Amino acid sequence: MGAVRSADTIIWHVHPLSFTGAEATNDGGLAVTHRLPHLEAWLDHLVALGANALQLGPIFDSESHGYDTRDHLRIDARLGDEGDLRHLVEQAHARGVEVVLDGVFNHVGRSHERFRAAQAGDEQAAAWFARDPDREDGWAVFEGHEALVELDLTHPPVREHVVAVVRHWLDAGVDGWRLDAAYAVAPAAWREIIDQVRASHPHAWFLGETIHADPREFAPAAGVDSLTQYEMWKAIWSSLNDANFHELAHALGRHDAFVATGRAMDPPFVPTTFLGNHDTTRIASQLHDRRHLVHAVTALFTLPGVPAVYAGDEWDYRGVKEERAGGDDAVRPAFPATPEGLWAEGEPVFRLHQRLIGLRRRHRWLWQAAVAVERVEDAVLVYRLSEVGPPGGAGGDEGGRGAGARGLSVVLNLTDAPVSFAPREGEQLLEGTVEAHSAAVFGRP
Repeated sequence: MGAVRSADTIIWHVHPLSFTGAEATNDGGLAVTHRLPHLEAWLDHLVALGANALQLGPIFDSESHGYDTRDHLRIDARLGDEGDLRHLVEQAHARGVEVVLDGVFNHVGRSHERFRAAQAGDEQAAAWFARDPDREDGWAVFEGHEALVELDLTHPPVREHVVAVVRHWLDAGVDGWRLDAAYAVAPAAWREIIDQVRASHPHAWFLGETIHADPREFAPAAGVDSLTQYEMWKAIWSSLNDANFHELAHALGRHDAFVATGRAMDPPFVPTTFLGNHDTTRIASQLHDRRHLVHAVTALFTLPGVPAVYAGDEWDYRGVKEERAGGDDAVRPAFPATPEGLWAEGEPVFRLHQRLIGLRRRHRWLWQAAVAVERVEDAVLVYRLSEVGPPGGAGGDEGGRGAGARGLSVVLNLTDAPVSFAPREGEQLLEGTVEAHSAAVFGRP
């Protein structure tokens, strides 16, 4: 996958079932409703934002939210059919946008044909599923969710099935995969699957969902290109809410170590950074002080990695996730038919995203930059991004500048007074201010 492995990638992440206003459940008897074309109307919005990769949540036949899959080889009737997906991919590619699908391979819904056969006593089918002797029915379920029965990816036929599914949709034109709940599967199983896929599709890109795993261990063992950086996600909003930049400074040190390890891998590994997704409270609602949104967005687009924007966050959408049935609804709203239906009040946040994405594109080396904290106080943080890489290499800017030739300084200020900061020789203010409750980026233009 060219773009996602490059210095230029910005992901726009969508949960298609909710985005398109699909029914909440699917009993398997619904007529096909062609809702995927709804997303085509948003591709130009994605491009206007500055993104170039569309990450789709679950689109395969499922019982409800998409993570209770019934058939990995059929598009959910609430969204359309395979022809709709192929056309969406064609339209995305025509705009230079690549498409990443959500691979929910750790578990399936109870109406999955193979699980029904297992329940009926088919021993070959039963071997596809993990067992839990402490449960009354004996089947393992994902994190206590009764509706999600766990597949056994140590069983060769299950891995073969996953490889076949991944290859099928890559052949249909998609470019990469997010591996849902990757942390729940032994990295060696992912490695075998990914190696087999890359034998036929060498440019496929894989993002593993991990929450607590150390990327320096998990990434090379699993063979993935990227992992979700939940540690940085939490450190950003928590530090802003608590006026405790020591937490973020600590996370930046660990993030720098993760990226340094990834630079030595082939292909390079970089974490995927984000401020929110379909499983979290939206950043505009997560922050106690709305003035701090600029600090969060500035951090996202200046730190190394692959930045991902959850659809709506760029337009100041609000929503709180709750731990209850239907608790995701607020963070997974239906979107208007076209971007023209967005509320006007969100446009300043969109413009902020555009400016910072533009800054990132002018400093392409940021995706693998080194990070060093230069000043840390409870309410003031200054960190330095430095270019790392050979002249003209993947990490260099246009013009072939070499390692260390480029740098940016980021100043995050939560105080009620301006911050005094002296940029390096030849550097100037590129974005923001150093006034009260502000964020600023300094560097060479």
